[in-house]
Amino acid sequence: MANPQDKAKIKEAALAKKREVYVPVKPDMQLGFVHNNVDCIGCRACEIACKDKNGLPPGPRFRRVQYIEGGSFPEVYAYKVNMSCNHCAEPACLPACPTGAIFKRKADGIVDIDSTLCIGCRRCEATCPFGAPQYIPEQNIVSKCNMCVDEIEAGRKPYCVMACMMRVLDIGPIDKIADGTYQTKAVGPSDKVSRQVRDMADPELTNPSIRFVVHTKGAV
Repeated sequence: MANPQDKAKIKEAALAKKREVYVPVKPDMQLGFVHNNVDCIGCRACEIACKDKNGLPPGPRFRRVQYIEGGSFPEVYAYKVNMSCNHCAEPACLPACPTGAIFKRKADGIVDIDSTLCIGCRRCEATCPFGAPQYIPEQNIVSKCNMCVDEIEAGRKPYCVMACMMRVLDIGPIDKIADGTYQTKAVGPSDKVSRQVRDMADPELTNPSIRFVVHTKGAV
């Protein structure tokens, strides 16, 4: 049986462990996505380009186009919502990873996974409120959108953005997208951007780096 001194040491060690808090990386510049829900035609070219770029088998999708339909005649509506990893300012997946495989880049805020460190525990998958991490059973790893970092470093844009025939998907500094100072074909002169669309997880959870031109029926 432990004596009072040992119990005190154990308690102090437990409290010290409890005080350890993950400190989010503050990037020099945070890149993020913007998607125009109104003008998107749901062609899924971005999905296919992403799967091709990442060599994904059937099943996992780093980018997902969701069809939203509703109403009753004659007041019917339909729009598309396009999402992948949101490269959050405070990603829930990162501190959940037991091996340190997930990291956030200081230069541009992109959240990436080192597949050589991933053990396929799927904790990140469970903690992400947006369903971004995708389990790949053939490799027993979890992977996700990394915004095509190789393309970014080469001065180009991600495959999904380049494949969008309607130019409704783009990337840029999220603060400039948010305040309307970033010039992009995805956002028109009179368009306003929003942090959230209907039925989306609360942005306050992780502060996702994505903005939307929201359909009137998709407004929160």
